[in-house]
Amino acid sequence: MIKTTKIARKYVMGSETIHALKSISITINKGEYVAFMGPSGSGKSTLMNIIGCLDTPSAGSYILNHQDVSDLDENELAEIRNKEIGFVFQTFNLLPRSTAMENVALPLVYAGMSKSDREERALEVLKGVGLAERATHRPNELSGGQRQRVAIARALVNNPSIILADEPTGNLDTKTSYDIMELFEQLHGQGNTIIMVTHEEDIAQYAHRVIRLRDGLIESDEVNHEVRKVEKPVVPS
Repeated sequence: MIKTTKIARKYVMGSETIHALKSISITINKGEYVAFMGPSGSGKSTLMNIIGCLDTPSAGSYILNHQDVSDLDENELAEIRNKEIGFVFQTFNLLPRSTAMENVALPLVYAGMSKSDREERALEVLKGVGLAERATHRPNELSGGQRQRVAIARALVNNPSIILADEPTGNLDTKTSYDIMELFEQLHGQGNTIIMVTHEEDIAQYAHRVIRLRDGLIESDEVNHEVRKVEKPVVPS
C-alpha cells in the first residue's frame, strides 16, 4: 500500500539548507496500525506530510496503492488526498460556523455528491463514532473529545484507504484520549490502515508497529508485541 524508497526532503531557508528527511525507506501494508515517534525536529511530521500527499520528496520515490506519487502536480495530489486519505489533526480543523454534519460532509462536496446523499453519508459516519445526536451542533457546542470524533468522522466519510492522525490526543485530557484511542482500536479492527504521529510514549503503545525517527533517519522500526488496550477508568460509585 505505502512504499517509500530513500526519500529525502530538504528546505532552503536563506543561506541555510535544512535536511528534514535524509533517506527513509519504509513499507506499510494495508490494515496496519503504525505510530511514528521521535523528538521535535526528527522528521516525523515531514514524513507524514509526504505520505499524506501534502508535500513531495526532494529525492527518492513514494508509491501509494501502486501509483508513484512523487512527481504529481498539486491538482493530482489533491485528488489523491480526497479519495485515498483521511486526516485527523491535533487542532481538529473544524469550520466553526458549520454543524457537525456539515463539517463531516465537506469532503463529499469536492467528490461531487448530491446534498441529500452527503447528509445521509455524514449522519451514517457520525453514528459510527457515537455522535449522531450531535449532528446539528456547531463545534463550540461540543466538548474537545466530541470535536475530535467529528474530525475522525470527516476523515472516514470518503472511505479512505489510509487514516493519518497527527497528534490526535494532543489537546485532550487523559480520559478523552483513552476514548479516542478506543475508537482508533475499533477502526483498526474494521480493517482500516492507521498511521499516527505522536510524541507520547503511552499513546504510541496502542499501535501495533512503532517507527522511531531521529535527525531525519529511521532509528528503529519494531513490531509492538505488547499492544496497549484501552482501560476504562474506574469511576467511584
